[in-house]
Amino acid sequence: MKTALVCGAGGFIGGHLVRRLKSEGFWVRGVDLKFHEYFDNEADDFVVGDLRDQQLTRSVIDRPFDEIYQLAADMGGAGFIFTGENDADIMHNSATINLNVLDAAYKRACPRIFYSSSACMYPAYNQEDPDNPNCAEDSAYPAAPDSEYGWEKLFSERLFLTYNRNRRIQARVARYHNIFGPQGTWTGGREKAPAAICRKIAMAKSGDTIDIWGDGKQTRSFLFVDECVEGTLRLARSDFTSPVNIGSEEMVTIDQLVDLVSDIAGKSITKNHIPGPVGVRGRNSDNRLIQSALGWAPSHSLREGLEKTYEWIEAQVKRNQ
Repeated sequence: MKTALVCGAGGFIGGHLVRRLKSEGFWVRGVDLKFHEYFDNEADDFVVGDLRDQQLTRSVIDRPFDEIYQLAADMGGAGFIFTGENDADIMHNSATINLNVLDAAYKRACPRIFYSSSACMYPAYNQEDPDNPNCAEDSAYPAAPDSEYGWEKLFSERLFLTYNRNRRIQARVARYHNIFGPQGTWTGGREKAPAAICRKIAMAKSGDTIDIWGDGKQTRSFLFVDECVEGTLRLARSDFTSPVNIGSEEMVTIDQLVDLVSDIAGKSITKNHIPGPVGVRGRNSDNRLIQSALGWAPSHSLREGLEKTYEWIEAQVKRNQ
C-alpha cells in the first residue's frame, strides 16, 4: 500500500486531498494545528501538531512516504493578507514550516514532495490592467509581489527547487489561483472572495444591499477545489520540474462574480462599493504551460462550482442563525 502525508490536512484543500488519496487506496497521515472543521477525519492517522516545531515535524515524517503534499501555511483572503497587520506572522510561520518539512523529508529519503505556492507571487506590475493581466509562469521575474505573502511564496518556491537540484528530492511546485468550494472557510476574516460573497448573499434578502470592497472592476479567476486536487495530483506525479499554474482561465470582475452568485441564489442584490483591501487590479491563470506539459485543463465552469459552493454556505448560514 502506498503512503502519503498531507501537511495542512485540517485546511480546505488539504481535507479534499485526503479524501481523494483515500479513494485511491493510499494509507494517509494528516497533520495540522487542528482537525478539519467540516470533514470527518478520513486520514488513517492524524497528528494535531505545529509544523513550526522541528521535533514535531521530524516525528511526523518518520518514514519515506511515497508522496508528501506540503499545503500548510499561515494564510487567508484579502482581509488577512493585504492589511499589513499579519505580515510578520505570514512570513515567519510559513517559511519555518517549509524549511522544517523539506529538511525532514530529505533526511527520511522521501522521494517526492509537492509544494503549494500561489499566484500572489507574480509581479504586481504585470497585473495593473484588469482586462489583460500577465500571469504566465515565465513572467515571475523581475520579482515584485504585491504582498509579503507573495514574497514568502516566492522564496519557498526557490527553496523547494534547490532541493530538487542539489539534494535529489523530486519537488513539484504549483501556483494556485483562487481555489474555492464547499467545506472551506466562509466567515471570520480569512475567507476568500467567493465564500465571502456567497455568505453575504445567503444572509441577505432579495432587494438588500451588500458591501463589496473596491470598485468591483478588479478581475480574478476562480478554480473549484475538485479541479485543484486533480491538477495537483497530476503535477505531483509528473516529471515536470518547473513551477506551473493550477487555475482557471475563466476571468470575471468581482461585480460579475456577485451577479453570478445572486442569480444562483435567485435574489436581486444591490452592490455598495466601499474601501477595502483588494490586491492587484487583475489576475487570471495562464494555462498554456500546464496544458502542454501535463495535458490538464479545468473541466467545469465557474457557475457549476459556485452552485455547489453557494448551496453549502447557505446551509451553514441557516445552521448558524
